[in-house]
Amino acid sequence: MSAPHPTVVFAYSEVGARCLGALFEAGIGVKLVVTHEDDPNETRWFASVAEVARGAGCRAVTPAEPTDPALLAEIEAIAPEFIFSFYYRKMLPARVLALASRGALNMHGSLLPKYRGRAPINWAVLHGERETGASLHYMVAKPDAGDLLDQQAVPIGPDDTAIEVADRVADAAVTVLRRSLPGLVGGTARATPLDLSQGSYFGGRRPADGEFRFDWPAQRIHDLVRAVAPPFPGAYARLGDAILRVYRTRRLGGGGTPPPGGPSVGIEDGAIVATCGDGARLELADVQLEEGRLDAGRFTEVFGHARVPARPLAAGPT
Repeated sequence: MSAPHPTVVFAYSEVGARCLGALFEAGIGVKLVVTHEDDPNETRWFASVAEVARGAGCRAVTPAEPTDPALLAEIEAIAPEFIFSFYYRKMLPARVLALASRGALNMHGSLLPKYRGRAPINWAVLHGERETGASLHYMVAKPDAGDLLDQQAVPIGPDDTAIEVADRVADAAVTVLRRSLPGLVGGTARATPLDLSQGSYFGGRRPADGEFRFDWPAQRIHDLVRAVAPPFPGAYARLGDAILRVYRTRRLGGGGTPPPGGPSVGIEDGAIVATCGDGARLELADVQLEEGRLDAGRFTEVFGHARVPARPLAAGPT
């Protein structure tokens, strides 16, 4: 006997893989999974949606666009009750959403209506938020704007990186989905309209957005480094003629008054320490120069002295 409630899933990334697995565990009749080909220029840190689908004996396809005529015809033939989008990277147009007789729902990695749009976890960490979460909502023509079904908050620690937060959000997404499925299939689910005035929309991020300057406040630098730390592209700044790629910082305190000689980077007690634009200090705990790790000894070899003025970044790396 085939599983009930025919469903089509659009999914990618860790949230996609885990939520798809939760649907299979719940006995939902997933008939088709639509995902993406991996980008060879991107570090894949997450499980494969296609492998999860095929492991459950489900067909997985990777069309270039969700409006591909063959894909639309296949979805129409399935006549799905539900369509789910779990971190699928393209907007599903109204003609696709309309094919779900009982609703099309999206799992978003924030506490909607906050951080609508792209890269919500990275943006939340960058802005120094202390919590974010996962939200399941109905899809409409405008992104991340449909009625909210359920959400679950997760904490963001002051030194957490985006990847650490992403793992918590993936767990929260599965919790929200499992909690919501009985109401969805039983027809008792109740959704609440989002107040879009209580949040903002954010766009995607590029590797070039990891650029910072040492004349910024230390907390701003620390939050950017956390937000784009590997497996994301990482933060970088210019020191003299060199590009420093900074993957982890440690706050050392101080601040309140700009340093008299301007921002600088140097060696203190065997560590590489930046005195930032607000006078606060950061240890550059994981930093690379020309693809090699930069420690105190190499710093002195490269720069020739123990403290280097940190002038504003004039141009990004090529």
